[in-house]
Amino acid sequence: MRLDHDLFDTMRTQLHDATRQFLAALFPLPAPKPGHFLQGEFSNDAGTRSYKLFVPGSYHGQPLPLIVMLHGCSQDPDDFAAGTRMNALAEEMRCIVVYPAQSQDANGQRCWNWFNALDQQRGQGEPSIIAGITSQVMSRYSIRRSEVYVAGLSAGGAMAAIVGALYPDIFCAVGVHSGLPFASARDLPTALAAMRRGMDAEPIKGGGLPIIVFHGDQDSTVHPRNGEQLMIQKLHGHGVLDDAAIESGKVPDGYQYTRTTHRRGNGLPIGEHWLVHGAGHAWSGGSEDGSYTDARGPDASREMLRFFKTCRRG
Repeated sequence: MRLDHDLFDTMRTQLHDATRQFLAALFPLPAPKPGHFLQGEFSNDAGTRSYKLFVPGSYHGQPLPLIVMLHGCSQDPDDFAAGTRMNALAEEMRCIVVYPAQSQDANGQRCWNWFNALDQQRGQGEPSIIAGITSQVMSRYSIRRSEVYVAGLSAGGAMAAIVGALYPDIFCAVGVHSGLPFASARDLPTALAAMRRGMDAEPIKGGGLPIIVFHGDQDSTVHPRNGEQLMIQKLHGHGVLDDAAIESGKVPDGYQYTRTTHRRGNGLPIGEHWLVHGAGHAWSGGSEDGSYTDARGPDASREMLRFFKTCRRG
């Protein structure tokens, strides 16, 4: 009896699939090794802070980028990691992430003290602790020194701007979400005023590191004017204030946004300002597993990592 060619091909495909399934069950491929979320602590003359450290499963001693993530008020490293989904991105993009933790003894609401004069000086206060945590991680793991970045949300964003301005020898770029410019306050009253309406005076020069800024235009906690002033502060001295590319976009079933990009004369970006229309005081594109997140915005975590890659030091 002559076998129909189509029937023969179907039988052969089914036999191949059954064999493959049998072999997969008998000899399963190893699952990807998950990363490790480790606990650490650092102390110097300014105090002691704990931190959480994410090391991707792909790390085997090879040099990797390092991201320092500073949480907002009332948050902690676990909450911030869950909300930003930065650990999942770090596993995907192969980088190490450290989350310094503010202590309740230092601030009852666990806010970084970005508004204290002592905490705006190199070698002093909380900036020295954050820089120390960064250096400690760099000494214990293989880190590409040309790819060390700091980012934060709200009070953590304000502190990221400070740390980036004070330690340009350690960090290569800064990410600020819903934060404020460097030296925008000198005490609690001036901090509250800056949060309500931005700085009354023009921001002082705050260092020239590349910066990416996210801010919701409906933020009632930290006025979006602060995002604009952050860009002005960082762009002074680069001669690119009038050389901006502006584009608009929309997240499917989410918010519209405007992205303004500033570049150096050689074409490399020096700053990106993302204004998310309709968003409030929350991490754009974040997960509901963490606090102060809004999934309807563009993915701030992924965009920050993309931007950071363009800021590697040669």
